Amino acid sequence: MSALYKELPFSELLHHPAATAALVDVGRAVLLRRRGARDLALVRADQTERDATVIDFTARLLAGLIRAGEVETIRKVLPEALPWSTFLPEGDRDLFLSELIEVAQGSASLRNLEPVTVLLEQWKHSAEVYADPDLHTLLTGEHTGDLGPVPMPEDRT
Repeated sequence: MSALYKELPFSELLHHPAATAALVDVGRAVLLRRRGARDLALVRADQTERDATVIDFTARLLAGLIRAGEVETIRKVLPEALPWSTFLPEGDRDLFLSELIEVAQGSASLRNLEPVTVLLEQWKHSAEVYADPDLHTLLTGEHTGDLGPVPMPEDRT
């Protein structure tokens, strides 16, 4: 058992709700695995509020550092926090930082981290393209004609 969470099948909550809920007091969360659906986490409400407070503080601190002229310091530590960012061209790294601060502040105020997750995923995919010269050429080069069939997107619900 991890100190952060205990992993259980969702059916455990259905069959033993009180015992499953009590596990949240032992660790930080209970991860409920579901077949055919996204997993769920059972956490205490006060933990969620504490997490939101830390995220709000971090977003404001990052924005404050930028306003105080510490952009170069943030640029230097960015590869430590997000190693894939080293593959982004310098101008894109600056744009990424700007978007990250803006989205993080908005997300913190809404107590919804999904926009930050999406932004990080999108920029990581951009870094993957820059890291692969063949893929970069394929995606940015001039194309003529049909490039072939496109598969249907996966249903993410």
